[in-house]
Amino acid sequence: MTLEILTPEKKIYSGNVYGVQMPGISGLFEVLDKHAPLVSALGKGNLKVLETKTATKSYTIQSGFVEVLNNKTTILLEGASEA
Repeated sequence: MTLEILTPEKKIYSGNVYGVQMPGISGLFEVLDKHAPLVSALGKGNLKVLETKTATKSYTIQSGFVEVLNNKTTILLEGASEA
């Protein structure tokens, strides 16, 4: 699946990944390859990019939104920093 993480200032991440774990408004959730279409609000917390089944990259994020469509996940955030 293709993942893009964007803030108003810059593109934080772009590439093919195994999955991504995100802090939703009601709790954590995960999106994997070929996930059904989805739009959701995100809360403050930790976002984990699963680059492979064993390699991960983590970010501390502010609130934002995620869209999953046609095996592409786009995450729009108010702010983020690498954890």
